[in-house]
Amino acid sequence: MAAGGGAGLLPFLRLLGQLKRVPRTGWVYRNVANPESVSDHMYRMAMMALVTEDKSLNKDRCIRLALVHDMAECIVGDIAPADNIPKEEKHRREEAAMQQLTQLLSEDLRKEIYELWEEYENQSTAEAKFVKQLDQCEMILQAFEYEELENTPGRLQDFFNSTAGKFVHPEILQLVSLINTERKKRIAAASHPHS
Repeated sequence: MAAGGGAGLLPFLRLLGQLKRVPRTGWVYRNVANPESVSDHMYRMAMMALVTEDKSLNKDRCIRLALVHDMAECIVGDIAPADNIPKEEKHRREEAAMQQLTQLLSEDLRKEIYELWEEYENQSTAEAKFVKQLDQCEMILQAFEYEELENTPGRLQDFFNSTAGKFVHPEILQLVSLINTERKKRIAAASHPHS
């Protein structure tokens, strides 16, 4: 924590706390009961980064990227593709939010957190690319869980369609394959309940 607990620390932490109350828009638009928050999503992403076995990646950096990548949403909300906001405008809003957030911190922390966010946004490192795939993998894992919880196998297919062909990291490909295998079994069982 900031030495001397700078005056901006409490407002920073309170803004971040909003992420606990920002529901993931994609689930809201699909009428999922009790949709996860942005912080729920980022927490599991950070854990996915923590358990990677890939020694070529800087694991600590991956965890940090996962924790920072959606931080701006505590100010701008979770802007989804269905909102039809151009990519440039979404980036502009999130960039302004990240500047507002990091202004509350000491110079060193401001620089560290803002640069992590930029690295993710620009997809400029192997770690950023890995975390982007974690982002999408976590989303389809969550979609699968919602289908299971609501007993509606296959209902959230569009989330799976939106990620098709986007996974390249071997560990993530393996996890996605497990999710898809499990999901296909549930869909088949639902369409042939007595077989």
